[in-house]
Amino acid sequence: MRQGLRAGFNLDHWQRKFLDTEGNKILCTGRQVGKSVICGIDAGEWAVANPKSNILIIAPTERQAYALFDKVLNHLYNNHMSKILMGDKKPTKSKIQLENGTTIWCLPAGLSGKGIRFLTIHRLYIDEAAYVDHEVWTAVTPMLLTTGGRTILLSTPFGTTGFFYDVLSNKDNAYQNWTRFRTNSEKVVKEREVCDTWTEWQREAAIDRLKEERRRMSTLEYAQEYLGEPLDALVQVFPDALIKSCMVMPIRKSVIKGREYYLGVDVAGMGKDESTFEIVEVMRDDTLEHVDHVVTKKTRTTETTDYILSLNRIYDFKRIYVDSGGLGIGVCDQLRLNDDTKRKVVEINNAKRVYHTDATGKVNKELKKKLLKEELYNNLRSLMEQKRVRLLKDHDIFLSLKSVQFEIKDGKVKYTGKYTHIAEGLIRAAWCLKEKGLSISRFYNL
Repeated sequence: MRQGLRAGFNLDHWQRKFLDTEGNKILCTGRQVGKSVICGIDAGEWAVANPKSNILIIAPTERQAYALFDKVLNHLYNNHMSKILMGDKKPTKSKIQLENGTTIWCLPAGLSGKGIRFLTIHRLYIDEAAYVDHEVWTAVTPMLLTTGGRTILLSTPFGTTGFFYDVLSNKDNAYQNWTRFRTNSEKVVKEREVCDTWTEWQREAAIDRLKEERRRMSTLEYAQEYLGEPLDALVQVFPDALIKSCMVMPIRKSVIKGREYYLGVDVAGMGKDESTFEIVEVMRDDTLEHVDHVVTKKTRTTETTDYILSLNRIYDFKRIYVDSGGLGIGVCDQLRLNDDTKRKVVEINNAKRVYHTDATGKVNKELKKKLLKEELYNNLRSLMEQKRVRLLKDHDIFLSLKSVQFEIKDGKVKYTGKYTHIAEGLIRAAWCLKEKGLSISRFYNL
């Protein structure tokens, strides 16, 4: 099979062993080691060799599932182009059909997996499996029952709970028929053979990047994300059950004018792709309803500002809370130049400070106060526990809140997470209730 790979593409030793291994497989690694690439090859080669079969690829979100699906399609295009059906049966975002009768499906799992129960499958790939809920695992495993099908799990770790960790640790000796693969980013970067697609320059640049990440991250965070170590010292801020209990709101079909709306914005910084805009309404009983949730990708600060201005024309926000760290400070500055928003901006610099804008639209240094990220997260969690927050029913929101972890070191709390941009927008939007509990008039000359 490996002879069919495109020229210049070498496999690591662990990748070759992974491809040669039959049966159920679990792959727990650090970031950027090539786990999705090798699983894409594995799925493509298996599809070509096994006619009249169904392969299913799922992940916590559509974006993640499509990323692995694209790797499968790319491998087939590069190595088995003639095997792919074209015309009215050409590949779509959710399905690849081969001439041997095998179909590769790509479907989002959602929170429960109910939407994918219609399939009988022969091979199942679950990407970012550490973030997939037990309910999904329970829903999809019966789909393999009558086919003798196999499951391949791949993920960086996320704590020491959930079915991914249960399989990895062979909890209660319940998962004995699995082959476990473990590697980490440092090992792969240093040991990967130099070739056309992995040059000496790339190796040195990757080593330098890992050194930077080790300095930037806490020891525990680095161990989980790059060394691939499941850790119980990193704890979820928002438990699954708490998040689900708050996710009760559908998207509103129209905007009700004259209500008390607030906006929380997390601006994508350097190296990040997604900015998030979380809109909430304060109800008469001082509870919050999550009204809308928007994510934009790779937008300039001017585009982010223009979008906030367009939202303000629709909702007429009471306050606009912006993460002013990194590129966010540019957005804050631009909003203060606009007559419609200059009195509404509250600059929340992640883990550092809040700057309040006075009635003239200028930042009043006397109104500056220190605000730790711990206060922001504790405020949202407290509101959720008091059932004072009703969130939108959206799996991306669930995944973002779920991904937030914390550790305590030297008496200080540090927050980490892979998908926290939505959560960062929400903690800012929810800060409006904290300020309402204060005398806002003393901050804003109202």
